[in-house]
Amino acid sequence: MALLTHWAQRAPDKVAAHFPDSGEAVTYGALEARAGRVARWLAGLGLRPGEGIALLVENRPEFLEIAEGAKRAGLYYTPLSIHLRPHEVAYVLQDSGARLLIASPALADLAAALVVEGAVGERPRFALGEGLPGYGSYEAALAAQDPAAPLPEGPLGREFLYSSGTTGLPKGIRRPLIPWAERDRPEWDMTWKTLYGFGEDTVYLSPAPLYHAAPNRYVARTLGEGGTAVVLRKFDPEAALAAIARYRVTHSQWVPTMFIRLLALPEAVRARYDLSSHRCAIHAAAPCPVSVKRAMIGWWGPILWEYYAGSEGVGTTVVDSATWLRKPGTVGRPVNGVSVHITDEAGRELPPGETGQIWFEGGPRFAYHNAPEKTAASYNDRGWATLGDLGWLDEEGFLFLSNRRADLILSGGVNIYPAEIEAVLVQHPDVAEVAVVGIPHAEMGEQVHAVVVPRAGAAGDAALRAALEAWCRDRLAGPKRPRSWEFATELPRSEAGKLLRRLLKERYL
Repeated sequence: MALLTHWAQRAPDKVAAHFPDSGEAVTYGALEARAGRVARWLAGLGLRPGEGIALLVENRPEFLEIAEGAKRAGLYYTPLSIHLRPHEVAYVLQDSGARLLIASPALADLAAALVVEGAVGERPRFALGEGLPGYGSYEAALAAQDPAAPLPEGPLGREFLYSSGTTGLPKGIRRPLIPWAERDRPEWDMTWKTLYGFGEDTVYLSPAPLYHAAPNRYVARTLGEGGTAVVLRKFDPEAALAAIARYRVTHSQWVPTMFIRLLALPEAVRARYDLSSHRCAIHAAAPCPVSVKRAMIGWWGPILWEYYAGSEGVGTTVVDSATWLRKPGTVGRPVNGVSVHITDEAGRELPPGETGQIWFEGGPRFAYHNAPEKTAASYNDRGWATLGDLGWLDEEGFLFLSNRRADLILSGGVNIYPAEIEAVLVQHPDVAEVAVVGIPHAEMGEQVHAVVVPRAGAAGDAALRAALEAWCRDRLAGPKRPRSWEFATELPRSEAGKLLRRLLKERYL
């Protein structure tokens, strides 16, 4: 990928990013100029290569210029999840060692809470746009920079991302800076280019928050290839379709809950938009119900690509639509020379068809920031790495996911996989979404508890519970059937679409 400067010189008037919610369009020339001011400002504050800053910013143009400016100044930038609670945001801010905080007025309550609780400490803090009480002016700081001053030419900075905290406090993955001489070096995993076909003609739709790893990296890759990003402030199903049609989107990335909401649109709304430009729809982050993915392929055609990976970057599996239709539910086979293994709790490798922990062999090593014990737990004695997920392989080496080990339910000494139960329940015609968790039980240790979001027009009542219990009796073994039920209007999810099971479990602890 080329530096932003390359495209600013080659095509300064080309739009680098559209922001449909505000109507703003940022050209490569304008983005380069603003990023240059950011780099000079941060260097002028005394920040040195290898140090970092933090962003409490929603999807808006300044996010991109701050990220690009931090890179040019040789700094790490850490986007703070706006979904996390104040003490969790405070933890990431402290753990990352960020020297400076930039916040958005749209997140005034969270920004104020961080100050009140002392999480910001003595760090300088600045606010975008109209500003925030107790924060310096970001715009004034940039206006004071000399646009002719030389830019730093040390190592390139990069993102310093944290996990979404679905099972506990977020974990940071901090990678080495990129030496200036290697600034155009290809990434280790280039599947986004070789398989998905990203290039100068790409128009990439990002409907998810940029603090999340995949949207952040794919927008950066689009800019690195000289394409155009279309960044929604937040996901809305009809707005996403309208953006595809309006901007002639070629590539996009989704999570399964977005597919569910897209499919829930009335047929007349779905048919209103021309999606003919759309040639690659990528999805990941969570297992996709078979019925949902089959319906999406039926609507959009065989343009869906699914991958399984993590921010840790230890390995990736990929599957296209044609192969998935032959093997419904798979997340593919490994790429880039990596192998996948399944082991039991004793570390013994399991044969095809048996569920156990997923391990990658042959990928690059990683380390969690300030957490050597968590890093050590991610590797076994053979040097294989795990993301903590459970799954199984078929006879051809295709991977199928079960759950994260932390989500496993242990009831009466039996291992129960929530994903298996959820896959059965979501097929019921009156179920829109479902989450299954283990809750405390005096005798069994844990019992299976189902939280169900009924489809529009269906009532979450005793009749639906009875229908679901009968549905499960016909399809699930006794220990796997939910013993308690709850109906809800929505499930707790991060803005990236990941189910936050910990929030459900906390109600019963």
